[in-house]
Amino acid sequence: MIYQQQLRIPGPTPLPERVVRAASRPMIDHRGPEFAALLADVCAGVRRVFETENEVLVLTCSGSGGLESAIANLVSPGDEVVACVCGNFGERFAGMAAAYGARVVRLEAEWGQPVEPDDLRRTLAAYPAARLVLVTHNETSTGVTNPLEGLVRVAREAERVVVVDAVSSASSIPVEVDRLGVDVAVSGSQKGWMAPPGIAFVAVGPRAWALSERARAPRYYLDWRRARQEAEKGMTPWTPAIGVLYAVQEGLRMLEEEGLAAVYARHRRLADATAAGVEALGFQLYAAEGYRSATVTAAVPMPELDVDAYRRLLRERYGVVVGGGQGKMTGKMVRIGHLGAVAEGDVAQVLWAMERALEDLDVAPADGRALAAAGPHLAPESVAVTR
Repeated sequence: MIYQQQLRIPGPTPLPERVVRAASRPMIDHRGPEFAALLADVCAGVRRVFETENEVLVLTCSGSGGLESAIANLVSPGDEVVACVCGNFGERFAGMAAAYGARVVRLEAEWGQPVEPDDLRRTLAAYPAARLVLVTHNETSTGVTNPLEGLVRVAREAERVVVVDAVSSASSIPVEVDRLGVDVAVSGSQKGWMAPPGIAFVAVGPRAWALSERARAPRYYLDWRRARQEAEKGMTPWTPAIGVLYAVQEGLRMLEEEGLAAVYARHRRLADATAAGVEALGFQLYAAEGYRSATVTAAVPMPELDVDAYRRLLRERYGVVVGGGQGKMTGKMVRIGHLGAVAEGDVAQVLWAMERALEDLDVAPADGRALAAAGPHLAPESVAVTR
């Protein structure tokens, strides 16, 4: 049975109708002037969201491909690399560096907790040869947003190049590449950009370009130099996902029509509403207070709840799709995505369905407590997204 799902995972995210229509535009020559104009427009829009004057490279791959491109272009076999790890995606980033022959120094925080800048300062002092620092800004496996400004400041004070995984944050949570001094920022089309998967954006600053010239890891498809050379001619080195770029272009228009400050405020407000609602249902928020993500809420249910059965019931009976746990939290939590094309009614529907499903499973009664708790954050005058 095919129906319109209420897709509330941390990505891919729902596509607004405007974006769907844009993605279905006729195909064009990827070596012609029409594509050059499309590429230039998308790169300019991404730079505005990243708040940077740095070059933006467009790669046809997932966000993980964009992250691997940073490793491929900045690492030489045997290099020491410091990886800030507080969840599954930090683990993945560290694993990429190890796969390219780096000696990875893992600065680990307990899952659900952020990586502290003071801990990074001590780690960098102990490993002066580590030129590269990897930071996951928004760890969707735990619902934690790391203190990016403090971490980047520490890395810059120690004169290290810092690469930020902004896949699930950029366009939903401020990143401010130039003000913070981020050397490389990576994001992916399927998150807050409101487009299908298939495009990674990589903003590369001067210090990262200089390091890439000295790096000796093998690279070909993900070679930044090739991407840069072809971009100067209005092209990409390899066949691009043109339909996804159409979608990104329209998503960027929607972001700018709403205004980035309003976009960020909407995400924060809806995250707070989701957190209040799930707490009222008896779930325990997994991320530390003060570091809870604006794009995904991770929550641990009461012990008697079978998470897999609960998620299945939400999907099959109510058309609501939420994420499950990853890594060591598989089967132990739910993760509710609220990024991209998300409005107040979406959050209300998810919370209502979650409460009804608890009653269906004879875990807790449905008495309206989730929406009552979320209500103060769901102001009627707030900005809604055009769907």
